Amino acid sequence: MRIFFVLFLLFPLAELYVLIKVGSSIGALATILLLVLSGIAGILLLRLAGFATAWRARERLARGELPEREMLQGLMMAIGGGLLFLPGFISDVLALIVLFPPTRNFLFRQINRRIEAQVRRQRAFADDLQARSNPHRPNVIEGEWERNDRDR
Repeated sequence: MRIFFVLFLLFPLAELYVLIKVGSSIGALATILLLVLSGIAGILLLRLAGFATAWRARERLARGELPEREMLQGLMMAIGGGLLFLPGFISDVLALIVLFPPTRNFLFRQINRRIEAQVRRQRAFADDLQARSNPHRPNVIEGEWERNDRDR
């Protein structure tokens, strides 16, 4: 809940504060021009990232491989383009951090580690549940038996 509070209340207030400070320093017209240019750059980047990611993912699928890296890279580039599209300088700085290739690769590695850890936890939990009770497997009591035809 705190993250939503920050995103929907404090982030726009911080953006507005920075816009006022920048506008008072370089002028209102220059500030508006910078915001429009960053929005146009965001739209272009979203289009470029979408086409490039789709092309790379298609190539990997054609080779019979899963395009997980391309999909996550494309998602990060789309987030960066969306942040550039938002009016404000804080979102533009965050977008540049996401779009800069070394930081994007670092973020990719971090996200990949978290995903792998989550998969391991879920797999261990699922294996534990499956070991406890499997509804598709009947209860079996193991033992030995021997047919004795003498009693007949």
